[in-house]
Order: sequence, then C-alpha cells, then structure tokens
Amino acid sequence: MRVISLLLSVGFNLLAILCLVLGITDSWLWFWGLLPSALLGGLAIWDLTQTHHSILRNYPLLGHLRFFAESIRPEIVQYFVEQDEDGRPYTRVERSAVYERAKNQEDVKPFGTQLDVYNDEYEFLSHSIVPKPLSTEPFRTTIGGEQCSKPYSTSLLNISAMSFGALSPNALLALNQAAKKGNFYHDTGEGGISPYHKKPGGDLVWEIGTGYFGCRTEDGHFDPDRFEEQATMDQVKMIEIKVSQGAKAGHGGVLPGSKVDEEIAKTRGIPVGKDCISPAFHSAFSTPIELLEFIQVLRDRSGGKPAGFKLCIGMPSEFLAICKAILETGIIPDFIVVDGGEGGTGAGPIEFLNHMGCPLTEGLLFVHNALVGCNLRDKIKVGCSAKITNAFGMASRIAIGADWCNAARAFMFSVGCIQAQRCHTNTCPVGVATQDARLYRGLVVENKAERAYHYHRNTMDALAEVVAACGLEHPDEFTPSHVLRRCSPTVVRNYSEIYEFLKPSELVQGGGNALWQKYWDGSNATTFAMTAS
Repeated sequence: MRVISLLLSVGFNLLAILCLVLGITDSWLWFWGLLPSALLGGLAIWDLTQTHHSILRNYPLLGHLRFFAESIRPEIVQYFVEQDEDGRPYTRVERSAVYERAKNQEDVKPFGTQLDVYNDEYEFLSHSIVPKPLSTEPFRTTIGGEQCSKPYSTSLLNISAMSFGALSPNALLALNQAAKKGNFYHDTGEGGISPYHKKPGGDLVWEIGTGYFGCRTEDGHFDPDRFEEQATMDQVKMIEIKVSQGAKAGHGGVLPGSKVDEEIAKTRGIPVGKDCISPAFHSAFSTPIELLEFIQVLRDRSGGKPAGFKLCIGMPSEFLAICKAILETGIIPDFIVVDGGEGGTGAGPIEFLNHMGCPLTEGLLFVHNALVGCNLRDKIKVGCSAKITNAFGMASRIAIGADWCNAARAFMFSVGCIQAQRCHTNTCPVGVATQDARLYRGLVVENKAERAYHYHRNTMDALAEVVAACGLEHPDEFTPSHVLRRCSPTVVRNYSEIYEFLKPSELVQGGGNALWQKYWDGSNATTFAMTAS
C-alpha cells in the first residue's frame, strides 16, 4: 500500500515528463501534468515528515482516503446500511412517521408490523372489544393549583426546551408559529426569551436555568426585577426552573465567546464575545426549602402564573427532601417536569449522555409514587420529556403518571432535522441547529411552521384513536394495567404487575416499602444531602 501511495505522486510526474518528451511544450499540457504532480508531491513529503498521524507517515497520500471514508461513514450507514429499526438515537421508522405526519401525508403501513413481537422488550397496549367513539375535542389539561391565580390549559403534547443559540432563528420562528396555530406551548429553553420566540405570538413556557439568562445581574445571579419585566408578558404562560437536564444531568455548559453575537448577548443579558457559562447548580437556592421559596417568588413576580421545576431523577433522597419541604412549608409547585436520561442535547460529554441520569420510565414512576406517598399527587401536575414521538409513547407515559408530554427532537424532525448529529458543530445541513445564516436560510419558516403544526395535530389525532380503541374517553383514564411488556418468551405482564405503586400517604404514615422508607428517613427539607442510612 505504501508503494501505491508513492506511485500516485510518481504517476503525475511521469505524465509531465511524457508531455515534455513529446515536445508539446506550447500547448500547456505539460503545465497541467506538472501542477498536480507538484501539489501531490509536496503533500506526500509533508505526510512522510509530519508527526501527528502514523497512517500518513506509513501511507502518504493514500492515507487521506481513510480519513475521507471515515468522514462520510455516518451518511453511508444511515442511507445504505442501517435497517429500518436500527437507527440511533431514533430509528428510520420513528423518523419517517414524524416526517409523514409533518407533511400531512398518510402514515399507514402495509403488510403488518416489522417489530419482533416476541422480543423481551416488546410493549403494547390492551385494547377493548367495545371501543369508544373518537373524541371531537383536543385533549388538554389545566396546570395551576390553589396558590396560582392564572392557571394554564395546555395541550398534552408540546415543544420541549430548546434554546436560542442551540436552534437557529428560523427554526424558532417556525416552531413558535406552529404553537400559535395549534394552540400548544413552546418551551424557551434556558437561553432566554428571544425575538424569535416572541414574534409569532405562540404560548411560551419560560425556562430559568442556572445562568438566569434574561433575568440576571451582571455577575450572573437572579434579578427579580428583570425577571418580572418579561414574566408578566401575556405570551408567557408558565415559569419552569431547570434543576437538571436528562442528557447531561449534574453538568453545566459553555457557549463559546465566538458564538456570542450581539443578538444572543442581548437575549441572554451577557457580554458580546465572551464565554457564556451555565453553572452546574443554581445560586438562587441551595436547599429544598429555598427551592420552594424561589418558586413562590417566581409565581408572585409573574403575576400568579403556574411555576414549577424540571429535573432528571438522580439521588432518590433529594427528591424526597423536596417533598418534605412542600409538606413543611405549604408551598406547592404547580407542576414538575420529569426529564429522562435518554433525552437530547446540543452537546454533552459521552459519559453523561450514556451513563448519567435516570431513564424516563423509572424517573416518572419514582416522581409519581413519591407524590402519591406524600398525598400530594392531586395537587401537582406532572409533565415528562425524553424521546417521545408518537401516540404510543404518550399513552405509555400517561399510564404511569404523566399528565402531559413534551418533545424536542420530534419537533426538530418536523421542521427538517435529518439526524445528521452535527448540532454541536454549527454546520447543521438543514439549518435547524446552527447560527450560520447561509445554512438556516434554507429553512423556510412558513413551510416548516405548517409541518410542525401538522405533526402535532396528526399525533394528537392518533392519540385520540388509541384512547378510543382502549375503550376510554380521555388519556387520563389510562392506568398501568393498560401497558404490557414481554418479559420472557413465555411471560407477558402489565405495568401494574411489573412495577410497585405506593398508596396515598404511605410515605408520611410509614410502615410501607422498606427501601422507600429508607430513602424517606434519610431525606431532610433543609438539605439535599442524605442525612441517614
């Protein structure tokens, strides 16, 4: 192979020499033979002498073909190699279903399922032989308890948190325009409320992260006055504190100064051209009681709008400490959003993406059980997010405790994402996850807004069909017994048989599940640290 590499350069030299020997010096043929020969010869010399890549030192010129093949490997695999059920993190079947619904195309399939229904991970819903008529009203739920003066009625499917800076201006405009038309909400992400969130006029949930973007002091702490200026806007319907994110739970973030232009700086309230730091934890609170007091401040300062928090479950005692703080202070969050460890992000360390944070099913079950065990479940609404694309995903989450669902990557697909996985490089080929105007100009707002709208509407229609087929009138009638999982070749069980569910007040009364009681006894409203074994 090394000989072949050298022959590539020698070949062009021979071509130039041949031209000279033939006397064709007046036709420039010798020049076109000599120029690439010189360039390749120079590259071969550099390959042989450089010290960074062994493969180039051993195989000059030819070694570059290896790097080229490696660079296009993801596209080759996605388009020509992977099977319909093989793609990650979303299979081609899942992506195609979103695309078809977004384009308002028929999404029915012929010839039966391609899934292995005898696989141990196969899940399905139990239908009824007496289905109900299809609901003619869109499914919604109202968020806001007794301490909230401006409750909000939300769709059961909404756009999850994605910040300006992570998504392009055109992507945000399209998503918010769809939210406006479809009457569902658009979570701002922790990057603040940008002009592109505001312009279409769709409902917003303002996410407050550790950087307090849009409501921060010069030194990065929470500024209640700046918060109130935007939180009282009619377009802002709820306030969500981001305690942690599933894709990188317990990890902060940095937006490089090179990406912090004037528009992003103004939206976030940070200096232009300087690194934008998102700490791993909040400075506005450090204990469970302080978290609830912060929620009360946000609710009061927003004019009585629903206020709650989002988190990925980690240490069980920490969430139970929040539950104890609720009972001790009487301050009740209006909602809690559970984010699964399989959730997405623009950029995250591989250890955090793959091995940090509780998956959504277990996290949602834990939060639901904890609230039931503290007799708080009927006072707090629970949302969920992580890898939800279709009605089955929604139904199976609602069955185990969710009141509504959020989706991020599914809505990205609806406005053109092709899972190129270049979100962190600013080179998104379809203009969704980039700030490069040359790329996001390809995303036509009016067209993609219609697609996001159609995706939401068609998915909600599919949910209505699933609900009716199960003999129910509303998704809140789903129970754990409606969802079944194959546990072995010969055993199928429903969720009520697989998972344990606490009884109302079981935690506060004591004497129940020993493991739960251990975590409960080890939690304290005054600290997130576990205080007993």
